[in-house]
Amino acid sequence: MNKSTIYGTLAYTATTFPLAVIWHVVLFENEYKSFGYFNGEPSFSLGFLTILIQGLVLSFLFPFVKFSGSSIKRGLKYSTVLGLFFWTSHVLALLAKQTMLEPWSFALMESFYLLMQFGIYGCCLGLIFKKQLDKNA
Repeated sequence: MNKSTIYGTLAYTATTFPLAVIWHVVLFENEYKSFGYFNGEPSFSLGFLTILIQGLVLSFLFPFVKFSGSSIKRGLKYSTVLGLFFWTSHVLALLAKQTMLEPWSFALMESFYLLMQFGIYGCCLGLIFKKQLDKNA
């Protein structure tokens, strides 16, 4: 594993974990509870481990995906594909599994959250892997 993969993992974790906690537990806790998003108390340690593993896998795979453009554009293209995948497995899957009083509110809130998460991560990836991408171009 190279330094860029480690830095990408750290960037994903440093972006996603605080954003997830602030968004879901601090700013909009009541809304997410009303959506049925939480059943009991969230496990922050398991959430952190999940995000760390996701960051490792996503950062490891980035150099193998060939998009055109500058390093930032390549990072954003990659994160757009990832974000769409996460959106379908995260937002649509939850809507398919349970009935919500306000499904569109949940979909909009969670879509905006994922847009922020993967937008920031895509920019970070582009910057972290810039030298490696430029060398391989």
